[in-house]
Amino acid sequence: MKLPGAASGRQGWAWLALLCLVLGACSSSPRTRAPVEDRTGQPIALPLPAASPAAVRPVVQPPAAPPPIAAVKGLRGLENAGKPGHYTVQRGDTLVRIALDYGQNWRDLARWNGLDNPNLIEVGEVLRVTAPAESQPARPVVAPATEPPPRQASVVAAPAAPSVQAGSAALLVPPATGEELSWIWPAQGQTVTLFDEVKNKGLDIAARAGDPVLAAADGRVVYAGAGLRGYGNLIIVKHNNTYLTAYAHNQALLVKEDQMVKQGQRIAEMGSSDADRVKLHFEIRRQGKPVDPLKYLPPR
Repeated sequence: MKLPGAASGRQGWAWLALLCLVLGACSSSPRTRAPVEDRTGQPIALPLPAASPAAVRPVVQPPAAPPPIAAVKGLRGLENAGKPGHYTVQRGDTLVRIALDYGQNWRDLARWNGLDNPNLIEVGEVLRVTAPAESQPARPVVAPATEPPPRQASVVAAPAAPSVQAGSAALLVPPATGEELSWIWPAQGQTVTLFDEVKNKGLDIAARAGDPVLAAADGRVVYAGAGLRGYGNLIIVKHNNTYLTAYAHNQALLVKEDQMVKQGQRIAEMGSSDADRVKLHFEIRRQGKPVDPLKYLPPR
């Protein structure tokens, strides 16, 4: 005999189990979006799936522009660029060449600009090339009569050759600065190249190796060495605040820097250093500018 209550109880448990199976199946199935149908004809913007943090590329900022060279190097004298009495160093410059072009002693340039090492100047630096206002007047370059002769064995004081001496009688250019000079020829020989403001800034006098090179006027040696390309063994003599002379291509230098020399004194031996032949290259510089020596030297 079946009890009605028992049958209905078993049937209730069966329905409960079936309901649990249905709910479990629904929870495990993937959820999909219903298809979207566009009835307006306009494009539909659907949200993009969010990228994972690993897929996001960092934004790289472009490198900042480098500071100007002047700011990096701290170049000397930039505040004076373009001012009178100052010069901006160019590629290939040396302190000796700058001094020659401005009619100055390179040692003065080093002192005016606080250069501990005159060999270290940089392109772009601005150097003072005229004496500061507070500088003392330049000392006279003419040696006093009581000055003893130099003791170095290589210096030979010799009178000018007769042909030079004969032509040295008081040839003065028209006074312009109050510092005009009487000049003599610095060497005997044939003048093989004349002055050209662009191609040849002086005279070339050809003779034999070892022939004497003479000081064209009294003065002080402001450079003696081979540090200026194209000039070989070079001597520069400053005569006053207006004039200096240059003697290039020597085979031997017989004077030293800061030494006083007299007109007609033998200061070098002619040679061919940094030249294609034995010759003396002679320049007269007036306030640093090359001038034609034939307009100053006596005729011969």
